[in-house]
Amino acid sequence: MSSFFENDSPSNLAEYTVSELSGSIKRTVETAFDQVRVRGEISGYRGPHSSGHAYFSLKDDRSRIDAVIWKGTFSKLRFRPEEGMEVIATGKVTTFPGSSKYQIVIETLEPAGAGALMALLEERKRKLSAEGLFDADRKRRLPFMPKVIGVVTSPTGAVIRDILHRISDRFPVHVIVWPVKVQGEGSGEEVANAIRGFNGFERNGQIPRPDVLIVARGGGSLEDLWSFNDEIVVRAAAASEIPLISAVGHETDWTLIDYAADMRAPTPTGAAEMAVPVKAELEAQVANLSARLQGSVNRHMDQRRQSVRALLRALPSLDQLLALPRRRFDEAATGLGRGLELNTLNKRRAYERAAAHLRPEVLAKPILEKRQRLADLAARAERTVERSVSGYRGRVSAADASLRNIPARLTAQTTRARDRLASLARHADTAIRHQLARAKAEIVAQDRVLQSLSYKNVLKRGYAVVRDGDDNPLSQAEAISPGMALSLEFADGRVSAVAGAGGGPPPARKKPGKAATPVAPPKQGSLF
Repeated sequence: MSSFFENDSPSNLAEYTVSELSGSIKRTVETAFDQVRVRGEISGYRGPHSSGHAYFSLKDDRSRIDAVIWKGTFSKLRFRPEEGMEVIATGKVTTFPGSSKYQIVIETLEPAGAGALMALLEERKRKLSAEGLFDADRKRRLPFMPKVIGVVTSPTGAVIRDILHRISDRFPVHVIVWPVKVQGEGSGEEVANAIRGFNGFERNGQIPRPDVLIVARGGGSLEDLWSFNDEIVVRAAAASEIPLISAVGHETDWTLIDYAADMRAPTPTGAAEMAVPVKAELEAQVANLSARLQGSVNRHMDQRRQSVRALLRALPSLDQLLALPRRRFDEAATGLGRGLELNTLNKRRAYERAAAHLRPEVLAKPILEKRQRLADLAARAERTVERSVSGYRGRVSAADASLRNIPARLTAQTTRARDRLASLARHADTAIRHQLARAKAEIVAQDRVLQSLSYKNVLKRGYAVVRDGDDNPLSQAEAISPGMALSLEFADGRVSAVAGAGGGPPPARKKPGKAATPVAPPKQGSLF
């Protein structure tokens, strides 16, 4: 058996390595399927990898194929792939030799018909509506007359020109344009950032904050308008604090931003008409209201004038108003003289009646009563005076008794004062003697100090004070001139002297027992 296997005839098939076979298969597959369009459902999509590439699968009801979108291609896609979306992928099939797998490298990706996009749109609409982003109570009214309008749109399209032209025709206001892409990769992020950027402006900043926003784009297919169905755009529109008008597409085109906006315009031109009123209409309305106001004021004034005239006709004349007071005055003036006469007559009659009752006995009785009362008062006054005199007399007697005791008291006080004065005199003599003793001791002490500082003590030690003729002391030899009269003060008195010419050191004393050495005469003579 072993020899049978060892002598087996060799095969005529070519021999390949694993790498060669894998490379050959790769080239064959790529050549046969250079460009293919595959329809299937996205499965296993988790977003782009950290490297920027996207890996997922395409499947149908029976098969499955791996797919990859490289980073450069992924950024150019018109819409993002999503899990479960049915798409048509265009690319080429290749193999991965490391694991003997094949995959499709996608170059373009598009939804598999409008039905798939509509299904995705409805699903997203239900999701955002459930969060309350489309509720009517969240929508705000547009300002009647905005001062600044912010427009989010493409700067190169006809949309911005239509908006600016319509605003200029109706009511020219300040317009700020935030240029964005309205189609293609990254357009949704740019629109959302523009909405948030306008809301981030300060109210009194260098760039004025808009009073209303317009997000506009021209018409197009569902794929062209797909950026305005992005969730990030819808959320930015719903969160905008500035009232927002959506003007995306034509009147028949609807996007999700239309549901989140505060107002939806059928066209960008219609959005401009919603944002500002017509200035000419406002001026006409103001003129109409002004005319109506003026007419109302005129009619009101006419009515007031008629009312005043009616009131004037109802008022009586001046003569009618003064007629009754005049008549009363005349009647009073006519009856004044007669009234005075009657008053005088009445007073006279009253006087006569009072005088008829006056008789001497009637007047005598009050006089007697007054006299009796006066006598009682006089008696009471005499008794009061007597009591007062008695009181004063008693006080005088008491004062006299006290005056008799004054000499004795004065004598005692004088004696005490004399004793006190003698004691004070003795104390004063003692104090004066002690004070004199202390003063004498201080004077003796000061005299000792003075004697110790006196120049006379120095004279006792053999010194003398030289004075000039005016008795001024001289302290330097240069102040003495020859023939100058001097006065020498010694300890026991003064002598007069005259200064001689010349001077020199005093002569030396002769020592006993030695012959005197002749010396030169002094240059200055002796003062004696």
